[in-house]
Amino acid sequence: MLYVVTGPPAGGKSSWILARARPTDIVIDLDRITVALSGPGAPQWNQDKLLVKVAQRARFAAIDEAVKHREETDVYLIHTMPSTKAAARYERLGARIIAVDPGRDVVMQRVRDMRADGMVAVATRWYTQQAKAGRQTASRQSSRIW
Repeated sequence: MLYVVTGPPAGGKSSWILARARPTDIVIDLDRITVALSGPGAPQWNQDKLLVKVAQRARFAAIDEAVKHREETDVYLIHTMPSTKAAARYERLGARIIAVDPGRDVVMQRVRDMRADGMVAVATRWYTQQAKAGRQTASRQSSRIW
């Protein structure tokens, strides 16, 4: 099964997966890929532009290969804000879409406390996109309490 986990930055997407994925499952998380490609001592949420660019290319390759194996093992893919094209692809692949959102106030505080300044804009854009799409909070899943 392919699980596409969406939600704002610092919303708890990685924690949601951590609570469910088995060691043999495939987890595609840009933050984890970026850290794996970072030098020693890099911060957990390294947003260096060049490093993120390389990590995004690795992520695309990982997605292309992992979806071929979704019948054999669970594949968890973090995709904060899938485009219409990406969402259509996930639908064709039979993905289950999960929105993890502990609420705007919680997310904004976490972003201010733990993430780079630019992430406030990303979180704001996520909430604006949700409002435009008319998505209801009842379908969202809370993350753990930090």
